[in-house]
Amino acid sequence: MADIDFAANAEDERIIRRAMREGERPSDVIRRALRLLQREMWRDRLRAGAQPTVEDLS
Repeated sequence: MADIDFAANAEDERIIRRAMREGERPSDVIRRALRLLQREMWRDRLRAGAQPTVEDLS
C-alpha cells in the first residue's frame, strides 16, 4: 500500500478532531471521509445516467 502525505491546515485538523470516534486515529477519519466521497461520486454518476462499475458497488 502506498503512503500518501497530507499536510493538514488548522481547519482540517479541527474537522478531523471533531469527527474522530472513540479509538480512532486521524487516518481512520480520513479513510471514512474517502469512502463517503466514493459514495458521492457513485451517486453523481448514477444521476448523470452512467452505469456503476462492480468496483463502485463494493
